[in-house]
Amino acid sequence: MRKQVLVSVDRGETRVALMEAPGNPASKAAMRRRKNPATGYEVAELYLERRGARSIVGNIYKGRVDNVLPGLEAAFVDIGLEKNGFLHVDEIVLPGVETPRRGRGRGAGGGRSIVDLLKPGQEVVVQVVKDPLKTKGARLSMELTIAGRYMVFAPTGEGVGVSRRLDDGERNRLRKEASKLDLRGGGAIIRTAAQGAKRADFDRELLYLYKLHEVLEKRVRDTAAPAMVFQEADLPVRVVRDIFSAEFERAVVDDEHAHHRLVSFLARTAPELVERVDLDKETTPLFERYGVEDVLRGTLSRRVDLPSGGYLMIDYAEALTVIDVNSGSFTGRGKSARLEDTITKTNLEAADTVVKQLRLRDIGGIIVIDFIDMARARNRDAVLKTLRKALDEDRTKTFVVEISPLGLVEMTRQNVTEGVREIMTRPCPTCQGDGVIPSEETIALRFSRQLRDQAREHKGEALLVQMHPRVQAEFTGNGAWLLRALEQDTGKRLFFEGSAGLPLEHMDITLEGTSEEVQERALPFRVGDEVHVDIVEPHMYDEDAAVAKIDGYIISVLRGGRFVGERRLVRIEEVGRTGATASLVGDDPPHEDGDGGGDDLQSGARRRGRRGGRRRSRAKAETQT
Repeated sequence: MRKQVLVSVDRGETRVALMEAPGNPASKAAMRRRKNPATGYEVAELYLERRGARSIVGNIYKGRVDNVLPGLEAAFVDIGLEKNGFLHVDEIVLPGVETPRRGRGRGAGGGRSIVDLLKPGQEVVVQVVKDPLKTKGARLSMELTIAGRYMVFAPTGEGVGVSRRLDDGERNRLRKEASKLDLRGGGAIIRTAAQGAKRADFDRELLYLYKLHEVLEKRVRDTAAPAMVFQEADLPVRVVRDIFSAEFERAVVDDEHAHHRLVSFLARTAPELVERVDLDKETTPLFERYGVEDVLRGTLSRRVDLPSGGYLMIDYAEALTVIDVNSGSFTGRGKSARLEDTITKTNLEAADTVVKQLRLRDIGGIIVIDFIDMARARNRDAVLKTLRKALDEDRTKTFVVEISPLGLVEMTRQNVTEGVREIMTRPCPTCQGDGVIPSEETIALRFSRQLRDQAREHKGEALLVQMHPRVQAEFTGNGAWLLRALEQDTGKRLFFEGSAGLPLEHMDITLEGTSEEVQERALPFRVGDEVHVDIVEPHMYDEDAAVAKIDGYIISVLRGGRFVGERRLVRIEEVGRTGATASLVGDDPPHEDGDGGGDDLQSGARRRGRRGGRRRSRAKAETQT
């Protein structure tokens, strides 16, 4: 599989995209729907890091034990961050002391209780293995590691391990190459990127890792806790170090400083790859040219379309992600297509696409995939096989359970850092991340109960209530039945004020007094006022009239039907609590009268000329309901 790495650096954000071009001809037809046609690559993984909010995984801290909890077999360690880190007993390593990790667990009789290992106030050196996520602090370990390109050096480890992602032949070869390395009493893990590496590559990298370890030891001695003593590399270096290998065609970087850092790093660790790092000098932004910007925006959508017309729906919970597979518009191919074949085809496409989304969005934790039910066991096996094969390209640890009779697949994926969705978004300030808010009708009914109780505390015969215009409309619409029922229950007249800038769930009684006093402040217009309005829709009961709205206040515009969608100057002819009647300024005056008033526009638009409107006394206008 051909691969590329794209690195885009802005002032406040660094972004890295892993691009893949599947070499399997059978997959080209499906790939045409997703890949960037200009490059032949599709986005496989995305990484974001923002200024002041970069990942702390891999950082090493000199911390101080804040408290020890025997019931959790864990300790909370102050490492100088907002939240204490979490250190489980299995992650404790102390020189000369047998711990659960070394003794294979307390159940085997080889470990000691955490209260025997750590005390409050004790200083410890810990490494972050998992970023703080949501309400949880960072996950810590005392088994320190320093990552290089070909290997990870563990000063307190033992022996040499080799990545299981390599085939058996390569693993055996690498074991032989690393068998005589001088690890100075520590251990090492040979990484997947070491495929094809020689003994000289390991010797060169060990010298680099030893120097880093010496610097770490000096900082630990000289630094007072709590403080950071070692910082992991920034995002571009970290990604290139971990994944860039001989199978990559090139790395493209659009920033000179980042390009220089990558070249310098590879010159020390893998000189043969330096010539594959290119500095992009095109005027068109790198991510736009490769179609990455569209993919970034797509990661925020719940819906993901499948090539044949089906789709996925992805829903997130605290530590659980549910992916639902739907056939959508796909009804099979050919006249002889059967339901089972259509379902299986959709599920096979979904299995491949689900893994792509897991990698793109970096979804971790427990994942439940609801495939469409299949009657035949061999079809269920085929879908599961496709899913597992696609997961072979995923560098993150996963575990998949067999598909259930209901078509559910349960799996876990290691969650180490925040994904693209978490970095790019924040919870909705209105619904607090729930995805739904109370409807206007629900809010209005709740307010009516509150007003029924609060009205007893006020002595005035009328009340001015402040609320959002859309909630007001629930009181005044449908013949204002809710408003009239509330007035009958409370014995008070109610007037409204408010604007669209108010929260939906805001309600306050701002004035009480006589009906005349409250109405004087509540009515937004007076008879004879001239205002510009946007005419938004035809009138429901008068084909010649139209309706304008200002902050939920309805204005029936006589003879305005032909001006829907336009902005016009109108003169207020009648005013009510919930609406008004107006005529067009400069239009010929109508000659007939109709039923209805400004308060009940559904009974018909009031047809009244300018002269008639001017004759109406102000007292009569103010007595309308």
